[in-house]
Parts: sequence; C-alpha cells; structure tokens
Amino acid sequence: MTLQFVHHTQRPELWDRLTGEFAGVVPEYNLHGDINSGFWNRLFSDFPDHQFLLHDTATDTVLGAGRTLPRTWDGTPEGLGTGLDASIEAAFRDHDNGAAPNALCALGIEISPAHQGKGYSARLLAHMAAMARAAGLSHVIVPVRPTWKDRYPLVPIERYATWARPDGAPFDPWIRTQVRQGGTIAAAVAESSRITGTVAEWEAWTRMSFPDDGRYVFPGGLALLDIDHHHDRGAYWEPCVWITHDVRDHGQSLT
Repeated sequence: MTLQFVHHTQRPELWDRLTGEFAGVVPEYNLHGDINSGFWNRLFSDFPDHQFLLHDTATDTVLGAGRTLPRTWDGTPEGLGTGLDASIEAAFRDHDNGAAPNALCALGIEISPAHQGKGYSARLLAHMAAMARAAGLSHVIVPVRPTWKDRYPLVPIERYATWARPDGAPFDPWIRTQVRQGGTIAAAVAESSRITGTVAEWEAWTRMSFPDDGRYVFPGGLALLDIDHHHDRGAYWEPCVWITHDVRDHGQSLT
C-alpha cells in the first residue's frame, strides 16, 4: 500500500469515482442542501487546490476525500457563525471581496465504505492541518456532523455536544477523534445546514412516507423534519458542533 494525497488540480478525473465507490457515505438528503446549487460547484472552479483525495497508488484505489475552504475567522466562538451554510457563504464572500483568509474550514471528510474504521479520517484531518500551515493559516475549523447524532434526533445538539463517556472522552466517535487530536469544542449550532424539498422529494430521499403534516424522525436525520402538505414542502435544519484546531507551529494540535 502506497498512500498519497492528490489534489483536484493534479488528478481531477479521480473525483468521478466518488459517485459509485462512495455511495451511501453521505445520506441522500445531504446531497440536496439549499446552498449547494449556488456554491458547491465553485469548490472545484475557485478552490481546486483545497479539495483532495487519499489515493492508494499501488492499487489505484481512492480511500477518502476531503473538502475545504479558506475563510476569515476572528478567533471567537461567535465568529465561527451559524454552521456549514454560513461558513460556505463567508468563504466565498471573502474570496469575492479579496479578503485574506486566516483559517481553513473543513466542509467534509468522507471515507469509502470498504475502508472505514482504519484511521483514514484522522489522516485526512491531519492533511488539512498541513495544508493550513503551508498556506500560513492559523486554524482548521470544523462544523462537525456528529456520527451518532442520528441515534438521538430528539436530543438538542447543545446537550449532545456535552455528552461524555465514563473516561471523560466525548461520547460521539467523530468528536472524540478530533478532540484526541487536540481539537477544542467551541460551539454547538442547531441550524447549520438548511435542506428543503417537496414532500415527494423527501419521501424519495428517505424512503419513507409522510401521510400527514408534522415533525418526523427519519433515517439518518440528526434532528426532526417538518412536513407541510399544503405548501408541498419538507424542511430540515441539520445541526453541527464546531471544533477548532490551532495548527500554528508554536501550538500545533494536528500532527
């Protein structure tokens, strides 16, 4: 096995494999966020060097993918903003206005189903830190989608973020991984990413039926889905937990 990080500018054709090989890593509904149509494609046109894959060159296998955006951050929990959507908007606003970024925001880390549980997510997170340091940025900031939150969709994210195991480590595996690598839990946000669609679209995304108006628990959902038949609309806010990593040479948290 020979592992190599490959950025989009180097091997753009490798990204075509994610559609099939990474199927199911991200819940279907997460592919239809309201902000996606305005900004998602610009990741590769405006920030191709910030999107990367973990590639096993010996077997020509894509193991993982990382997506990031540089943005400005004032160093305060409040300055992180209200989550994923707001951070994406801030990054492109900074880019369009010519503002100099000082932080790298992680939009997502994905590991193919065949290679999960092997520590590759930590490798991708560490590579983000190396990217940030090389660019002279001080922090990696992560609006985390907690791994086990879908098991507790009725629990407010503010409470879930405080849960710990008997040994004191964070309860959630993905939060725990980041804290073990020096990350700091900075904030929990209930309305991080907005996803809306017709009732039929939500039924297709979740493989559920929604016969009546109301709030529903659904597979993979971290919170509740609001269904309104009169307006033919399903609306959902995905929560997140902000974790920050100081990656400066005098205070590296990710190695």
